[in-house]
Amino acid sequence: MGIEFLATSIAVILLPGIGVLYCIAIGLGRGFNASLMAAIGCTLGIVPAAIASIIGLAAIFHTSALAFQVVKYLGVLYMLYMAWNIVRDGGALDIKEEKNKDSMIRIAIRGTLINILNPKLSLFFLAFLPQFVDAGHEQATQAMVMLAGVFMLLTFIVFTGYGLCASLAHEYVVRRPRVLKWLKRSFAATFGFLGVRLALSER
Repeated sequence: MGIEFLATSIAVILLPGIGVLYCIAIGLGRGFNASLMAAIGCTLGIVPAAIASIIGLAAIFHTSALAFQVVKYLGVLYMLYMAWNIVRDGGALDIKEEKNKDSMIRIAIRGTLINILNPKLSLFFLAFLPQFVDAGHEQATQAMVMLAGVFMLLTFIVFTGYGLCASLAHEYVVRRPRVLKWLKRSFAATFGFLGVRLALSER
């Protein structure tokens, strides 16, 4: 594993995407502990894409338009659901005093589904990981597993950082319902936009 892999991975992870947006939204609305669960969920959501790329299943998305379209539109529907879930009363961005285990688990599950239902993540891993592994090496598979693990660790660290920064504004948001209302609408609109953009995207 070289510095090129680390630098490229960090650059890709730092770019604001759906997972980053989710961690920031949860950090603002629920605080750091909740944003930590969001980061864990988003990181776990990488596992299926990483496994698919390592064993070659992600290649199906290149050859099967139907498979790609099915996963894509499931992702679109989930993005629209997230938009609705954020803006509704009692949704993901509402301030709640109780921090029970079930609510934290739901936060993590939502984060996991965000990445699982993103077909471009599998395509990214399929194109990304092999660049840093010698295909003729005897332990190429083990090397790809290690790189995927490092990528997930970096994702967790960066997403936790985003969530921490957002959670610092949590108390400010708690005391200003109008600010929270504006944030809910903004995040809902952004998730809706991301869903529409995914629907219009090509392989």
